[in-house]
Amino acid sequence: MSDARGSDDALGAFGGRRVLVTGHTGFKGSWLCLALSRLGARTSGFALPPPTEPSHFELAGIAELLHAHVLGDVRDPAALGAAIDAADPEIVLHLAAQPLVRASYEAPVETFATNVMGTVHLLEAVRLRARPCVVVVVTSDKAYENVGQPWGYRECDALGGHDPYSASKGAAELVVASYRRSFFAPERVAEHGVKLATARAGNVIGGGDFARDRIVVDAARALAEGRSVPVRNPGAIRPWQHVLEPVHGYLHLAARMLASDEPRWCSAWNLGPLPGDELPVAALVERLCAAWGDGRWHDAREPGAVHEASVLRLAIDKVIAELGVRPRWRVDEAVARTARWYRRWADAASGASGASGKKRGAAAGPTSMRAASLEDLRAYAAAAP
Repeated sequence: MSDARGSDDALGAFGGRRVLVTGHTGFKGSWLCLALSRLGARTSGFALPPPTEPSHFELAGIAELLHAHVLGDVRDPAALGAAIDAADPEIVLHLAAQPLVRASYEAPVETFATNVMGTVHLLEAVRLRARPCVVVVVTSDKAYENVGQPWGYRECDALGGHDPYSASKGAAELVVASYRRSFFAPERVAEHGVKLATARAGNVIGGGDFARDRIVVDAARALAEGRSVPVRNPGAIRPWQHVLEPVHGYLHLAARMLASDEPRWCSAWNLGPLPGDELPVAALVERLCAAWGDGRWHDAREPGAVHEASVLRLAIDKVIAELGVRPRWRVDEAVARTARWYRRWADAASGASGASGKKRGAAAGPTSMRAASLEDLRAYAAAAP
């Protein structure tokens, strides 16, 4: 389909469907669950408790939208298998991960255990269950062997990774490819019933990401407090996109796999911004300051800091041409929406903390922040592609 707006009709397939989301308490997972709730899915979640305080999961009251909210660790195959059996999913969206590059240097074993063996445990549970199922494994744009090229990486490019996080995501892709070839061959789906794909998304921004070392929340907190924004890697170029772009892509990919037995859907898919929306970190922060209404930033480069890629771009020709999904919000709109969400959170938290003495963020409750998130969801659904 070439008309991504018209293709939203396909998302009606989620109505009443049993969906399992791993990592549903995380930033991207909680937005995905909110979108699934609007589509009428019967969503179960399996994840560790929310990784930050505050979190989008808690601020938007996601737990009450779920059919089942199960706390568990993908490194525990028995617990994960039990959750899959209980959810009896028709669709599995696997997002559970250790998602931070810098944290992977501090905890490489945990990163590989979660991101690689967690994926193995999921796919093995699906294999042993022996029931028809669509599975989308979310990896990362950092799964590619980054050689510093100025053009975007394509799905056929070599996988790799300098840091433990990136390497773990490349390894997860190899795990999926092995399971697909060994057990879930797309051309024999009538025999085993499992359709398996991966999605590699670029850097996401949007309201509710409170993870450590994330530039957007660092900027929002500094701007709310009238401080200069510290920028560690001002010249690093990233493929920025609003969180609803990959969420939209995951849902469309799963819907297409649900509707069709064509082998081509069981493959890898890049999800990123349009060319030209890749920006240096400093340029992103300048746009955030402008959208906030004021603010400034300063160079906070750390001598001897761990390696992080200096440039990363994704080619998204495949998802546009074959799946009919293309970005709806250019980077300026994504930044404006993000700034608006955090400003609403900061204003609500500041007002409530002034009255009650609670820590910033804890008082911005689910009514206001779920409403803010739903406003973005509705605006995204209405946007022309």
